Amino acid sequence: MFIDTGNIKNTIFIAGSGRSGTTWLMEMINYKNQFRPIFEPFHNKNNSLLKNWNYRQYLSENNVDDKFLIPTLKILKGKIRTNWTDQFHNKKISNKRIIKDIRANLFLKWLHIHHPQIELILLLRHPCAVANSKSRLNWDPHLDEFLSQPDLMNDLLYPFKGIIRDCSDTFEKHILMWCIENYVPLKQFKRNEILVLFYEDLCMNLIASLDDLQSFLRTWIKPKLINQSKPSALVRNDSAINTGSDLINTWKKDISPSQITDSVNICKLFGLDKIYGENSLPLIEGKLALDVIK
Repeated sequence: MFIDTGNIKNTIFIAGSGRSGTTWLMEMINYKNQFRPIFEPFHNKNNSLLKNWNYRQYLSENNVDDKFLIPTLKILKGKIRTNWTDQFHNKKISNKRIIKDIRANLFLKWLHIHHPQIELILLLRHPCAVANSKSRLNWDPHLDEFLSQPDLMNDLLYPFKGIIRDCSDTFEKHILMWCIENYVPLKQFKRNEILVLFYEDLCMNLIASLDDLQSFLRTWIKPKLINQSKPSALVRNDSAINTGSDLINTWKKDISPSQITDSVNICKLFGLDKIYGENSLPLIEGKLALDVIK
């Protein structure tokens, strides 16, 4: 048993693609166990509150349907307790919470409009690294989930309908999924509404990333964390590696040069080739990512 006394304004929300380091970032921020971590509460298969939601739900900015508003409010208030969502929780009394979810990218702007007091962080990782990790784990790209949501297609994805519908290669499907779930929030948000961080910077430029985090969250993150930082417990055993360079480059041994080129060409359709190219590191600073596809 535990007590959650926090209100909504004491909530941090981390979003990102699956396999992009969101759990790791959650653990970094919560290194002093100050927060109640709530793990993936918007997984509709593991949360009965979301039985009427899509697996990756898009919500337009003006959506006021109670089937979305009410469950979201309960989650943000911490009115959810399951083995799934509390698997990282070990604090008896909490007055702050940190939510991390890989299925929230498509309604982050909606979330910001209805709950602007929440501090939102979007974590990006190279699309080839994400697609490689998902492919190795046999994750389903779920592209049909996007095509089946008329609001999403009409509001943002209509120009890409053909390539989403016709894509048949599994690896490229994962690249497309990465493009969609990052294009949507990057298209919608303005600077200072959300903090964009890169996984690669957490690996290679942690001091600068911590500075950005501390400024955005208005809280101190212990400097010695820099020497303790390592991937989360969710990283596969067969990818256990020791240096920042290894962490950001390991995907290259599994992917052919032509796959990399094809992936960047898909990203180019969305304008996201300005963020990631054929090399491992991002091409711009995180704060500039929100200016790329306006």
